[in-house]
Amino acid sequence: MSTATEIYYDPYDFDIDQDPYPVWKRMRAEQPLYYNERYDFYALSRYADVEAASVDWQSYTSAKGILMEMVKAGLPTPPGLFIAEDPPEHDMHRLILSRAVTPRRVQVLEERIRELCAEYLDPLVGSGGFDLVQDFAGHLPMRVIGALVGIPDEYLLSLRDKVEESARLTEEKPQEEQRLPSIGAPYAPFLEFRRANPADDFLTTLIQARFTDVFTGEERGLSDAEILNYVGMLYAAGVETTARLIGWLGKVLAEHPDQRAQVVADRSLVPNAVEETLRYEVPSPIQIRVAAKPVELYGQHVEEGKIVTLLTGSANRDERAFPDAGTFDIHRKIDAHLTFGKGVHYCFGAALARIEGRIALEEILNRFPRWDVDLSGAELIHTATIRGYHRLPVVL
Repeated sequence: MSTATEIYYDPYDFDIDQDPYPVWKRMRAEQPLYYNERYDFYALSRYADVEAASVDWQSYTSAKGILMEMVKAGLPTPPGLFIAEDPPEHDMHRLILSRAVTPRRVQVLEERIRELCAEYLDPLVGSGGFDLVQDFAGHLPMRVIGALVGIPDEYLLSLRDKVEESARLTEEKPQEEQRLPSIGAPYAPFLEFRRANPADDFLTTLIQARFTDVFTGEERGLSDAEILNYVGMLYAAGVETTARLIGWLGKVLAEHPDQRAQVVADRSLVPNAVEETLRYEVPSPIQIRVAAKPVELYGQHVEEGKIVTLLTGSANRDERAFPDAGTFDIHRKIDAHLTFGKGVHYCFGAALARIEGRIALEEILNRFPRWDVDLSGAELIHTATIRGYHRLPVVL
């Protein structure tokens, strides 16, 4: 007689990361508050719990760090990195960003996104296939963010590679403290250039910003460190997650050719196909929080100071929230998924990610209505927070 195996979930385990959904399903059913003794963290996997914790920043703080390694090392939050802040400091920094990344600036980018799609996709027409990530998805978001921020094209590829390499797990264990990324440092040369040469871009807006400090009550501008961390955060988050989204669009639609054919025939289905892909394969499936006070959940006591991971990727596959949640369905009515979070930490770049995903899919379908994925050459990138493909060969 067989006995049930003990549940084990580990965000650093490459085998689990290849397909985390079976273990997440067991966690939702059997241990909705899971505890990993090896790394001393808790995990919430059900939609209702992840949603509640995302909103309740008073109980689950973001101010201790965005990686487990940062929390355990006790590293201070870099100034201006508002995704690792709580109100009122978070609100102060987020308001400044809202003045720099306006809806007008985002909408203006739409034409540029289509131009960039043509630049990368047109040369691939007539080929037998290409790498969707290396030849397209890995380039488009960095050029879009570069245009928004004001970073010259010639620097973007090296910046992307540095960001990706700093996040990549080379071993199945937490990163050593000295490898943790200094998120703002690579952008220092651009700050000095923009200060001397103002333009209508994100960086110039930050340089010229004035605001009231919530702690001192004084009016001031942003420090260099705050500006650089703003830029680093926007670039890292906007490039890595959107590149993985486009990769997932390619893989999931190849696996569902009947639904892809429907999108080819009716482009009004594109936005919901993007939305369902965001739900089904979350580019950032794990968020880190720390218990700001003792919490009682499912008969367990979580002590203040303990790490609580929010498994967004699991929550979006929760059958309690989405009927037949493990099935990809471009016609699904999605009231709300948790891919972009919820509450004060709702993803600031959600609108831009959706626009990029929509246009990228439209432009791919305009040129390549059918493709298959060569999984023998595919490579998933392993990081502590991002999940998606580094290489994804497609055969036309």
